[in-house]
Amino acid sequence: MYQVLVADAINAEGLQPLLDYADAQLIEKKVTDADVDLEKIDAILVRSATKVTEELLEKMPQLKIIARAGVGVDNIDVDAATKRGIIVVNAPDGNTISTAEHTFAMMASLMRNIPQAHASVKNMEWKRNTFVGNELYGKALGIVGLGRIGSEIAKRAKVFGMTVLVFDPFLTKERAQSLNVQSCTLDEVLEQADIITVHTPLTSETKGLINEQALEKTKKGVYFLNCARGGIIDEQALAVFIGNGHVAGAALDVFEVEPPGEHPLLKFDNVIVTPHLGASTKEAQLNVATQVAQEVRTYFEDKPVTNSINLPAMSKDIYDKIRPFHHLSKQIGSILSQCVKEGVHELSITYAGSVSDLETTYLTKALLSGFFKNRIDVHVNEVNALLTAKERGITVGEKISTNSFGYANSITVTAKIENRQFTLRGTYIDHYGPRIVYMNDFNIDFHPEGNLLYIQHMDRPGVIGRVGKILGDHSINIATMQVGRKEAGGEASMVLSFDKPLESTAFELLSKLDDIVIMNQISL
Repeated sequence: MYQVLVADAINAEGLQPLLDYADAQLIEKKVTDADVDLEKIDAILVRSATKVTEELLEKMPQLKIIARAGVGVDNIDVDAATKRGIIVVNAPDGNTISTAEHTFAMMASLMRNIPQAHASVKNMEWKRNTFVGNELYGKALGIVGLGRIGSEIAKRAKVFGMTVLVFDPFLTKERAQSLNVQSCTLDEVLEQADIITVHTPLTSETKGLINEQALEKTKKGVYFLNCARGGIIDEQALAVFIGNGHVAGAALDVFEVEPPGEHPLLKFDNVIVTPHLGASTKEAQLNVATQVAQEVRTYFEDKPVTNSINLPAMSKDIYDKIRPFHHLSKQIGSILSQCVKEGVHELSITYAGSVSDLETTYLTKALLSGFFKNRIDVHVNEVNALLTAKERGITVGEKISTNSFGYANSITVTAKIENRQFTLRGTYIDHYGPRIVYMNDFNIDFHPEGNLLYIQHMDRPGVIGRVGKILGDHSINIATMQVGRKEAGGEASMVLSFDKPLESTAFELLSKLDDIVIMNQISL
């Protein structure tokens, strides 16, 4: 009999898959309750209230699976769970429809002044001319980020007769065609859209994506929506542009700080707001509860779970052997993703040397999870990585080779894009750890950790000096530098590491140097 601790308030109907399972006993109590024997708990279901820390995990030696009834797992120490072979699952798409519908409701309300008109009538007024709105039909909707939610919004917008412009640097032509949307640059969306809605994860790259410079590129009278993550839109800059009349209005379900308190955007009548309600429907709450309850039952029935965000459970011996290559694979995938900003249609992965004797399928999925991290708006893991690639129209190939390029082991991945390809190779060396030894046709050698900068440049005297001067002028200390070239006077490359992320001003100045061909910031 499996002991399942339901530590937070979870929809009772959603727990039915476990209630119907004869081999599970549900205990609906808090982890701090004195009558809960944590040592005998096999599974724990939580929402956001319970913090599953390393300290708590130490008290639960029998725990096999942690289920989060929702998308975010910020309250779970995933690394500590992984080290113990504990699976962590969530419900990544349980609120997709809920959030898409909320966004569309906010859009319609914003365009037709519905909240303002409602308040006016409630106040015993009848000002029809004051609340003349605008139709959605015929408008150009700009969607920034075409993940699951963005895709659902695009489908609904097409039904409403809207033109859909999409900025998603990882969107392939095939997927854009299948959804009948126009793939655009961010500038094209900003310049052409009548309404712009953001649906990206919040990362270092997307934080402040819609800033003062972006707002200046928009047409006068544009509307903005954010039902994704607070911080994607620079709220202070948005307030300025609403105040001067350039932006006609905004609808926000999220803020950078919640609750927002005395926020300048709340002073405008043409800004409508809700208290982070995107996932707050009865159906969504039921969906996420049912999904995770079913996942736990599936695991107990010795079947593969589909929404794990870490390594599936395996024996300690196997995990110890695969762990260094698992980490290397994720790092390779992450570096590749940060260096290849376009839509990728094929990934070819080759294993050679001792690594080829292991379960390389796990490593391929780990590489994909690293590749998709921060690239799309859902968690990708070793279980759903191949399915995610298929949904994105990416062909994934895996093969074994006898050529390990002089190393005891090697993992090589080639990304094929529209008109070019990018190859990355890594190896794991005992006592030295993971190394990247080949990058975009250059032999190189660096440790894939921390804050990195990859520069491809012409091999001319003074290039490295000019790069160093700009960094020095900005008090940026270079921790390490690795260089490589094909031939004297041709193209060369360098990888620099820093103690902290590179400032945007320094990056922009470096990108303007004449001999710089390609430059990518990499954060690992």
